[in-house]
Amino acid sequence: MSPQSTSKPSLPRAAAPLAILGLLACGGAGTYGPTTPPPTSPAELETLHDAVRVAGLEDRTFDHATYWGVVDPYLGRSVTARVAGESSEGRDIRHLTFGSGPTTILLWSQMHGDESTASMSLADIIRFFDESPDHPLARRVAEGATVHMIPMLNPDGAERFRRRNAQGIDVNRDARRLQTPEGRTLKAVRDALEPDFGFNLHDQGAAIRVGDSNRGVAIALLAPAFNEARDVDDKRRRAMQVASVLVEAMDPLVGDHIAKYDDTFNPRAFGDLMGAWGASTVLIESGGWEDDPQKQHLRRTNFVGILTALDAIATGRYAEYDPAVYENLAYNGRRVPDLLIMGGTIAIPGIPPLQADLLVNYGEPLLKEAGVISDIGDMGGFEAQDTLRVDGLYLVPMTGMRDAMGGINTGSRAHFVVAEDAEGQTVRFVFEGKMPGNGR
Repeated sequence: MSPQSTSKPSLPRAAAPLAILGLLACGGAGTYGPTTPPPTSPAELETLHDAVRVAGLEDRTFDHATYWGVVDPYLGRSVTARVAGESSEGRDIRHLTFGSGPTTILLWSQMHGDESTASMSLADIIRFFDESPDHPLARRVAEGATVHMIPMLNPDGAERFRRRNAQGIDVNRDARRLQTPEGRTLKAVRDALEPDFGFNLHDQGAAIRVGDSNRGVAIALLAPAFNEARDVDDKRRRAMQVASVLVEAMDPLVGDHIAKYDDTFNPRAFGDLMGAWGASTVLIESGGWEDDPQKQHLRRTNFVGILTALDAIATGRYAEYDPAVYENLAYNGRRVPDLLIMGGTIAIPGIPPLQADLLVNYGEPLLKEAGVISDIGDMGGFEAQDTLRVDGLYLVPMTGMRDAMGGINTGSRAHFVVAEDAEGQTVRFVFEGKMPGNGR
């Protein structure tokens, strides 16, 4: 008898076009944008990405030196750079600029050090602007807007690939007190520019569902509230229209795996306060995609979506989009555990055998590594990203992995052996680490 692994279609695999997109060509009641296609289509941008994708960022856990080592060759011509500030540990926080048009746009990424998808996409966009300033899309952006980018706002967190900065503070909860040098840098840039539009670029957990469906969230969007009443004024409506542009652009890549992030007002968060300070701000959260542990497909998706949105803002085309497309997105739904192990018998020396199921969550969910046990017992009716059936087999804690009582418990690292009863064959599952923190 051998363990059997089954999977539900949790993370998305293939794009399923939104039904509403079919109405674009005919201008029907569901049309939410111009009846003419965008000047540069998502398909054209996908092809473009193949040509400008920056090498050296295939592993999403890159550090500050690696990132700027691959981006530096594309600076100093069409894209200019300056040092806007320093991190807690003295690493440069750079501010890049492209274009000279009247509309001011500010993008910032990786304020959480372990959320690097958009930083990769910005590297590709920087290369495109640098190498192809005469491309029609690049010209439209440069003439209609001035684009400011702060990739890797939290370089100390990126150095350790962790959420918080070197002081242990979540930079995205520092918009009110401005205790961190990273937060003060972002606020100083905002105050100097007074941007018309902002893009707050993040990653979220890989096991979140779209609403109450079984579809995994690839991209979550938010036009954040600027007050507790969640009022919609002109600037927030503009952000919703840009979010609708993003839905149209990203749909061919991720289909109906797009959700809406919780819009409860947070008075400590930069995205929310950017809106209160006057910018039409959009949050992009990159979730998960099947067989994409390094988030390269979502890197491409961000490239296509962000460039399309920049083009729409620079030309004013976004104003033709219906904000209801964004508003009608289902919210981020439940977070599903990573692994359910069912049907086994826990065998601990000195304790009677116990037939029980285990729930395991990974510290590195995309890599399926660094798991901890989150629950033990009867898990019938539970769902998970993956289910492993071990009927008739024993779950034996590894030496050195037992708690003081000689057993296993919730919070234990999920490091165990599944031992075959009859023939003594074993399959070893090794998980190390702690649970991560997710969310913007």
